[in-house]
Amino acid sequence: MGGIIYTGDVMSYKMVVLDLDGTLLDDEKKISKNNSRILYELNKRNIKIAIATGRNYYMAKQLTEEIKNVNPVILANNGAIIRYSHNDELVECNYLSPAEFKKIYEEGLKYNLNPVLHVDEYANGYDLIYEREDYEAAYSGYLNRNYNRARMMKFHPENINNILSACYFGEYDRLCEFAGVMEELKKGSFNIICNRNISRRALLEFLNPLGCKWNALKKYSAQVKVLPEEIISIGDDNNDIELLKNSGFGIAMKNGTEESIRAAKTVSVYDNNNSGVYYALSEIFKIV
Repeated sequence: MGGIIYTGDVMSYKMVVLDLDGTLLDDEKKISKNNSRILYELNKRNIKIAIATGRNYYMAKQLTEEIKNVNPVILANNGAIIRYSHNDELVECNYLSPAEFKKIYEEGLKYNLNPVLHVDEYANGYDLIYEREDYEAAYSGYLNRNYNRARMMKFHPENINNILSACYFGEYDRLCEFAGVMEELKKGSFNIICNRNISRRALLEFLNPLGCKWNALKKYSAQVKVLPEEIISIGDDNNDIELLKNSGFGIAMKNGTEESIRAAKTVSVYDNNNSGVYYALSEIFKIV
């Protein structure tokens, strides 16, 4: 696929859904002025803006401060939780059960893998829990010592509630082997996502069976009376595949994984470091 090839009626689109890392954000985790401007223009035209990210809600809200004027809804933790960014109102949540986490946790230890847990404790001032003291090495830099919303505790899986996702880090092939074993054991009781388009590490996530960007978006869009065919989605990684496949018009970023590019209807002309979102949307909606 080449650049954006679009001949449809832009009036048929009512929502734009954007991934963050590798898509709306550049590699410095900033939103370009062009990307901000196009979303502001779309908001003026009553196009709903949604952010669908693997990040937790707190981090996603911080990273989208530049576009707070468009009041994006945030589908965080790959859709495990949805909140309105302007007032933090909870729209939807799907937790991984303690019993299922116990199975995952115990099997992971056999591979010498230890997870970071995303939990829904936003109002209590934390979002992550972990148990390794050598957290920088154990989690491949995922935990920053300056991030003050993480808590260290010994895991007793049966007693941990509000789990949004269990995240493992390491070499892609090794994580895929672990994922394959868990795939045979899951029997529909959890969802597995393996991302690879991130710096320094691959990321394997376990979520509630409904924990998927597309599943969450379907629920939310139905609430606001937007049909799947009325959605444009843009993403770059494997957790965007269902989103790109099922939206009315799915656009993979030029810098996307091979899998995300195959799932999309087209590919952006420019990458995330060159306002790829702006150029794709400005072409479709004829906004200069």
